[in-house]
Amino acid sequence: MDRAALFDVDGTLVDTNHLHVVTWWEAFRQAGHDVPMHAVHRAVGLGSTDLVAHLLGDDRDTERDAELSAAHKALYGQYFDRLPALPKAGELLRRLHRDGWTVVLATSASGAELGALRRAIDADDAIADTASADDVTEGKPAPEPVEHALELAGVPASRAVFVGDTVWDMQAGSKAGVRCLGLLCGGIPRADLEEAGAEAVYADPADLLRRLAETALA
Repeated sequence: MDRAALFDVDGTLVDTNHLHVVTWWEAFRQAGHDVPMHAVHRAVGLGSTDLVAHLLGDDRDTERDAELSAAHKALYGQYFDRLPALPKAGELLRRLHRDGWTVVLATSASGAELGALRRAIDADDAIADTASADDVTEGKPAPEPVEHALELAGVPASRAVFVGDTVWDMQAGSKAGVRCLGLLCGGIPRADLEEAGAEAVYADPADLLRRLAETALA
């Protein structure tokens, strides 16, 4: 296999973005911060530390960052046994695997959370590897997660396509030099994804699978 299909996970393959919004909102509320849910939604896809910095600013008490992340992790962890895969997510990965693509996940999740997401997708037979938050020093929108995924796949950027649902995904993929496809199922508008680097935008994994012959993954 000499071509790679790289995938974000939250909001791209598993319908979790709004769970993250609610659990981050509650974590901030418990810590005394009034952060609007719409602002949290726009920040989903960033790693925990970057998300907190993005929403609270550089003048926050950084010593409480770990407390906020732990609160979010505990709240979100209540859903681990019932995370819903997006329509045809696993089928899409298995189809690409059969077509000769090396499938690698590039996600800010790790540990038990990543395990729960992979169980939801239920396509481990098609997933060659995973670039998780534990593997990089800088998360999206930095290119490092996508670059690490390319290393795991063993292909150059010119032989890869990255699929994601946030502007952070599109920016990371573009900086890494890969072609980017956006999905609307994470709740980010088409225009924002295109402005951030998506060459085409689809509704969800099922739509991408149905229209595969016309995409960069053909």
